[in-house]
Amino acid sequence: MATKAGGTGRFTQDEKRRDSDHVSFLKHRGFRWLWIALALSGAAIAGYLMIDQQPRPNGGTWYGYTLGTIGVLLILWLSLLGVRKRRINPGAWSLKAWTSAHVYLGLSLIVIGTLHTGFQIGWNVHTLAYVLMLLVIATGIYGVVVYTTLPASLSANRKEMTRAQMLEALTAIDRQLESAAQPLGREEADLVIAALEQDVFYGGALARLTNSYPGCATRKALHHMPQGAAEERVNALLEKRHEQLAQIRGQLRIRALLEVWLFVHIPLTIALIAALAAHVISVFYYW
Repeated sequence: MATKAGGTGRFTQDEKRRDSDHVSFLKHRGFRWLWIALALSGAAIAGYLMIDQQPRPNGGTWYGYTLGTIGVLLILWLSLLGVRKRRINPGAWSLKAWTSAHVYLGLSLIVIGTLHTGFQIGWNVHTLAYVLMLLVIATGIYGVVVYTTLPASLSANRKEMTRAQMLEALTAIDRQLESAAQPLGREEADLVIAALEQDVFYGGALARLTNSYPGCATRKALHHMPQGAAEERVNALLEKRHEQLAQIRGQLRIRALLEVWLFVHIPLTIALIAALAAHVISVFYYW
């Protein structure tokens, strides 16, 4: 009986772990970090409203210094997410927990940072740090949106095929197309050859992001290929090739949308930390 109970206990624990694995990082532990972030933001707002002094609290007051210290520590801690991703830890500070905290505490910086400024904006390093912080948060919001919506599109577009399988399917079509194009005239054969020789991954980053390939040789071949009986099989294979390219390019676009924000978010974060250092040094230098 004890063994069954122990076995049941272990099964329940494993079952709970599996259930938690399928919960989004945004919903981790019943939105624990959302409530913590809301409490932190609420406390900052309440503290600001309860202070009865003129002029109102700003970055140069004791309350401003308090919020500034909290904000700097949060930013430095949040910037360590990349380091955390390289470690494996399934416990309380799992990657999912850390990411959830990263998102919600990062959003709370909008309140903390704004109250720290005391709504005083100017052309100086202090405002630069504030603006960079807002830009980092904005790019982070984009990252959250794409990582919670695009993976489903990625899976649907893949149709249970790996990238290697997609390329293999294209290669198989190309072999058939090369054989079917043998009886064609010179002009039509050149259209097929141009399509077969064009690099699948041509176009660069902009083409991938927009999924726009105006120089696609396969589409050009389809457009200019005669519709006679002799070209019927070639046209059918060109159509299949065009569809396969569309699937591959769809994967490239979704992956580009998933990754491109990091090329903005990370440099902005580095710039923010540099601006924060200048901000803190200037504050203590002129104190």
